Amino acid sequence: MQIDFGDITPHERYKLLTAAVVPRPIALVSTLAPDGTVNAAPFSFFNVFSEYPALAILGLQHAPDGSVKDTTRHILDNGEFVINLVDRDLADAMAVCAARFPAGISEVAAAGLSVTGSQHIKTPRIIEAPVSLECRTWEIRQITSTRHLAVGEIVAMSAREGLIDPETLYFDMKAYEPVGRLVANSYCHTNDRFELSVPTWPDDFSGKPPTLRQTSKPTSARGKS
Repeated sequence: MQIDFGDITPHERYKLLTAAVVPRPIALVSTLAPDGTVNAAPFSFFNVFSEYPALAILGLQHAPDGSVKDTTRHILDNGEFVINLVDRDLADAMAVCAARFPAGISEVAAAGLSVTGSQHIKTPRIIEAPVSLECRTWEIRQITSTRHLAVGEIVAMSAREGLIDPETLYFDMKAYEPVGRLVANSYCHTNDRFELSVPTWPDDFSGKPPTLRQTSKPTSARGKS
C-alpha cells in the first residue's frame, strides 16, 4: 500500500504518523503563568535533537477552537520551559494533565503532583518525574496558523536519586522505565529490551561488502517524467 500525503487530510496524516512512528517519548512540559501558576501538558511530538548545543524540540499545537494553548503562550512569554520525562509511576498523572482545564487552573495541582525550583530557570520542575530537562528557548517558530515548533536549549538535568552513576554518568536502565506513546490511548512499557552490536568493517563481514537487493523499480516523483 502506498499513500500520497498530498491526497489525504491533515487528520488522516496525523492518524497514520502517530500509528507508524512508535513508540514516542513523552514530554510532560511544565511552564509558568504570569500569576505564578505552574502548568503542565504532555507532548509526544517531542525528542532531543543534538548534544552540542544540547537541544530538544517540541511540536506545539493550538486548541481545537484555534486559540493558543497555555504552554505555547508561556513559552512565548517567558522563553523557558521544563521537559519532565514520564515513567509508569507518573503515567496516570500525565493523563490527568492532558485534560482541557480552564485557564488559570493548574494541571499540576489537579493531578496531585508537586514542584520544586529548577537550577537555572524560573520555571519549576515536577518532583515526581524521573528526569527533568531545564530548557531555555533557542527558537520558536510559527509553522502554520495552528502549530508552533519550539527548540529549547537544555541547560540542566535533574534525575531521581540512583538513576545516574555520578562517576560514569551512565543511567541504570533497570531502574529507569519511561513509558512510550503509541496511538490514541495506547502506551507501552520500555522494560522489554534487547541488545544489538554494530558490526565492524571488515572483520565482521568476511571481507565481502553486503549486497544491495532491489525488489522493485523506483517510481519517479509526481510531476516528473
